[in-house]
Amino acid sequence: QVQLLESGGGSVQAGGSLRLSCKFSGITASTYYIGWFRQPPGKEREGVAVLYTAGGSTTYYADSVKGRFAISQDTNTNTLYLHMNSLKPEDTAVYYCAADWSQQCLSRTSGPAVLARLEEDNYWGQGTQVTVSS
Repeated sequence: QVQLLESGGGSVQAGGSLRLSCKFSGITASTYYIGWFRQPPGKEREGVAVLYTAGGSTTYYADSVKGRFAISQDTNTNTLYLHMNSLKPEDTAVYYCAADWSQQCLSRTSGPAVLARLEEDNYWGQGTQVTVSS
């Protein structure tokens, strides 16, 4: 059974920082892509960041978080992280992690393409709430 468990969300003032964690288990594939999504109140879910392979480990960030967020993975603990700095009220959302190891995902070579596949068909965690106040 594949399981992804997000944690680390909470309330923070604008300009503050949070580190989200996604502990995943049950993935038997040798290669997989993992990423973060978020869903602001009243809006659609959107891709935030993804960690994938394109001739090596590669990261991609949405323009809205570029330079402020950092995605990383601890392979020893099977944990995906999203370190968020300089948080803004518009970052308020439920944050989800996702994973996919299908060929439709692994064959893609750009961050947006991988995120699109993850959104289409993947495994999801239950989400963790991040609230940023002004």
